[in-house]
Amino acid sequence: MMFLEYLIWGSWLPLLALYLGGVLGFTGGEIGWIFATQAIACLFGLYFGGQIADRMLSTEKLLAVLHLVGGLAMFALAFQTTFWSFFTVMLIYQLAYMPTMSLTNAICFHHIKDAQTEFGKVRLWGTIGWIAASWPFVFILAGKTGGDLNAALSSIFTVAGIASLALAGFSLTLPHTPPAPREAGASAPVKALGLLKEPAMLVLFIATTMDALVHQCYFQWTSPFLQQAGLAANWIMPAMSVGQIAEIASMAALGWALATLGWRWTMTLGILAHAARFFIFAIGDPLWLMIGINVVHGMCYAFFFAAVYIFVDERCPRDARASAQGLFNLVILGVGPFAGSLLWGWLGDAFRMADGSVDFSRLFLAPAALALAAAVLIAVAFHPKAVRTA
Repeated sequence: MMFLEYLIWGSWLPLLALYLGGVLGFTGGEIGWIFATQAIACLFGLYFGGQIADRMLSTEKLLAVLHLVGGLAMFALAFQTTFWSFFTVMLIYQLAYMPTMSLTNAICFHHIKDAQTEFGKVRLWGTIGWIAASWPFVFILAGKTGGDLNAALSSIFTVAGIASLALAGFSLTLPHTPPAPREAGASAPVKALGLLKEPAMLVLFIATTMDALVHQCYFQWTSPFLQQAGLAANWIMPAMSVGQIAEIASMAALGWALATLGWRWTMTLGILAHAARFFIFAIGDPLWLMIGINVVHGMCYAFFFAAVYIFVDERCPRDARASAQGLFNLVILGVGPFAGSLLWGWLGDAFRMADGSVDFSRLFLAPAALALAAAVLIAVAFHPKAVRTA
């Protein structure tokens, strides 16, 4: 399940901007709005996806329906040539796909016995799926220009569509995960929001928002940065995949880290890895160091974001777990990327030099400082209770 879930995402996301700008000729503003469909879908998924899974329909059946719709939408995207038609179909796709991010987590947490030791080992297959999807395109695109390049780029939707339909079918074979019995009159999403009354959960929510902003800067500016640093364009994706490869080891070590360091210091270490990467990026030379520092990406994701998902599952009521996962997914995959896209885009223009290049030495100090502040917040103010809430 995890392998296919992230193979789908990794098939189209890394090359989407190249397709929109190079093949369809969309403007930067149009591309930005197409990427913003993710944030819109996260808001929808927080309420409807979580409410349906927590109250109405078994999670594995909902997952099958959503991936069926998503697969059909992916096939349709390859035929859209205007902004509004592409925006509309992409919004439909995101509305189907984004809730599945929290639903797959919810299925895992429902059936594994010890989330702290087992979830990392399951989730690392998502990382393997992302790597499996992204590397072949290095060779698919090699040496292609003009119409051949356009045809090769449009294959990202075909690959994602096939994988989506495969996961739709496979979801029906997953262990039955029924809705939990009602434990209160409030809707599941409202109950999930009520978790923020707990000080530790509120601190975690704020820190997650800050780190999600930092995380978006990596996806938005690393490719232009590496190209400006002198790396050949067709090797940018493999260079960034160093982080995903390292993520496999980090996810495998997550259980050990939580048992040895505890929640607070494991999460702090994960955020500090983000700060370290951007401080190194700000140095800007030598190229091998700029590539090599991407190895900390695994720690950035596993030791913070994956740990957040596990922590939230342990702290939320049983009948609101999917909604609680959706709440943090809203920040990690929606609000953070949306606000981050605007913030880092504005800073990119502010630090643009006369020759058109970006002064990354100054730009990357901003996410580095923000990550450092988030790490301090977790280290100082995050003191969760030792027992699971009811």
